[in-house]
Amino acid sequence: MQTTIMKEVSVEGIGLHTGNKSKVTFKPAPSGYGIKFIRVDLPNKPAIEALWSNAALGMAVRGSVIEKNGARVHTIEHIMSACLALGIDNLAVEINNNEPPILDGSARVFAQTLATAGSKELDAPKEYYVLKEPIHFTAGKTKISAYPSDKLEIECAIGFDHPYIKHQQLSVEINKDAYLNELAPAKTFCFDYEIEALQKNGLALGGSMENAIVVSLDGIHNKEPLRYSDEFVRHKILDLVGDIYLAGKPLKAKIVADKPGHQNNIGFVKEFVSKAAIEKENTHTKAEAAMSTGTAAAGERILTHEEVLKVIPHRYPFIMIDKVKVNDAEPTKATGYKCVSGNEGFFQGHFPGAPIMPGVLIVEAMAQTSCVMFLSRPQMAGCLAYFMSIDGVKFRRPVKPGDLLELKVEILKDGGRRGKVKGQAFVDGALTTEAEFMFIIVDKEK
Repeated sequence: MQTTIMKEVSVEGIGLHTGNKSKVTFKPAPSGYGIKFIRVDLPNKPAIEALWSNAALGMAVRGSVIEKNGARVHTIEHIMSACLALGIDNLAVEINNNEPPILDGSARVFAQTLATAGSKELDAPKEYYVLKEPIHFTAGKTKISAYPSDKLEIECAIGFDHPYIKHQQLSVEINKDAYLNELAPAKTFCFDYEIEALQKNGLALGGSMENAIVVSLDGIHNKEPLRYSDEFVRHKILDLVGDIYLAGKPLKAKIVADKPGHQNNIGFVKEFVSKAAIEKENTHTKAEAAMSTGTAAAGERILTHEEVLKVIPHRYPFIMIDKVKVNDAEPTKATGYKCVSGNEGFFQGHFPGAPIMPGVLIVEAMAQTSCVMFLSRPQMAGCLAYFMSIDGVKFRRPVKPGDLLELKVEILKDGGRRGKVKGQAFVDGALTTEAEFMFIIVDKEK
């Protein structure tokens, strides 16, 4: 069911960009209300719905801004981010100035405050935006894709032409626990050479090293150490979560973002909403069912990405599968899934201007699916699987960014710790690659 908070709670402090002092009061709201920011300092207390259609795109440079009928609220992404992660559908956000407080530069205080307010179920079912097919958004250096899923997952990559922050990448499922522990504490950041220009343009007037990470050529100026080694990409995900909640409803999708930013995030939301369908809780599209994480049939289960990583030793950048479906009633078969995003490192050189997934990596994805099928068996815990031979490989069509690879494998010969597997890779039901390979399973060296 839709939710709101159980009791009124407040937070106050200084706004990051305006430097204005403000107090934000979160109040329960009825079903169907959505999230609205109410300027209680203005005549008639105008309310602004937190929707992409109210976004002031010309101002979405260092934060997300909403406005309606002359009333405006700056930098709402941290509040929106916490609301989405905590599952809050309806909330009245009363504010007595034009920007919420930045606090410590993260969303931690907002998330903790809303969590302590408690959650209350309302009288209407929760609704989600879901996808039936992948969508892709590109603007400048930003690329954001979304794929069907039964939950919200975000994979994000950032890169700067800077000696201290180069490439960072992280994939995370957005839920309350993961958000509170892995994303909410990540602080906003800027480069030291930007500060003067930002302040001349009326931005970062309330910024300090108490509420932002200031990056120099060889480190950070802050006395406080980073909270995470990859804190910068974590904060980018935090912001993206807040921006996508401007859809007005929670999303079920796997979102893959390369160099996201507020203005382009909102552009992506507009594209997403135009192509997504609205469904109530516990209803699924066919595409969602193909990658769902629950029990889809008797004996059938899908290992999530986190569960896959517990079974096989592969890690970024060489993990080639997102999920694997197995069935206890058919132990000789399995199906893997791989969302092929534009963030994949191999596309940088294979090939510039004409990206194609290398065929050997498609075969590797089929092999990893087979590894999960075998190594998820209790008696194979603590083992490794190695290739012995690859035969009959055929590549029938290219695999490109945006494709969803379906990797079907079947055991042809099972000798316990030696065997032969047939693999086939499909995109939209069309065969792209097939091969047979021999393997051997060995005990992991201690």
